[in-house]
Amino acid sequence: MEILKVENLTKVYGTGENAVHALDGVSFSVEQGEFVAIIGPSGSGKSTLLHILGAVDEPTSGKVTMDGKDVFSQKEEALAVFRRRQVGLIYQFYNLIPVLDVKENITLPVLMDGRKVNESRLAEMVKMLGLEGREGHLPNQLSGGQQQRVSIGRALMNAPAVVLADEPTGNLDSKNSQDIMHLLRESNEKFHQTLIMITHDENIALQADRIIAIEDGKITRDEVNRL
Repeated sequence: MEILKVENLTKVYGTGENAVHALDGVSFSVEQGEFVAIIGPSGSGKSTLLHILGAVDEPTSGKVTMDGKDVFSQKEEALAVFRRRQVGLIYQFYNLIPVLDVKENITLPVLMDGRKVNESRLAEMVKMLGLEGREGHLPNQLSGGQQQRVSIGRALMNAPAVVLADEPTGNLDSKNSQDIMHLLRESNEKFHQTLIMITHDENIALQADRIIAIEDGKITRDEVNRL
C-alpha cells in the first residue's frame, strides 16, 4: 500500500538570475512500512525535501500526497493537525524541551493534540527505547544517546503515517549510532512504521530497505537495498 507519493516537486529560492533550484522535478513513492534512506552531498536538496515532506516548508510547485491526503491543499489549521498526527520528526540535535522529563517529552505531541495518552503504548515505547527507570529524568540528566532515544519515542508516540529522521546519528559516537539505527529498524519491523531518513553516511544508509540519492535537486539513483 502506497503511503507517500511525491510528484514533480520543485523548490526555488530567489528569482531571476539569483534563483536557486533546491529541488528540481523530484518524483517518487513510498510503500507503507518501507524504510528509505535519502543520501546526497551538502547542498543537494535532501534537507529541503525532508522539510517539505514534513510540511515544515512548502514547495514552489508539485504535489505531496500522504496517507491519501493532498498535503498542501489543506488549510493552515488542518495542516497543523496533519503535522502533529501524521508526521513524526527526529532531529540530529534532539530538540527536547529542557524543563520536561522523559515521559512528558515523549507524550508532548499527544498532549498538544488535546488527546489522552495511550499508557500501554507509552510503556511499550519506554521499554523498547531502554528508558525504563528514567521516565522522570530531565534531558540534561541523560546522555546524548538517551536523549535521541527520547526524540525517537516522541516521533513514534502518535503512530504517525511517516517518521522523518534528519541525520539522526549525526551527533552521536559510533556505538550510539548503531544503537539508534537498531531502534529505528526495530520500530520499522515491530510497528510496521514507515521511515524516511536523511544521512550523508553510506554505511548508515545501507541499513535501510531502499536508497534514494539526490544531487543538485534531482534524484540520481533509486534502488532497493533489501528484499
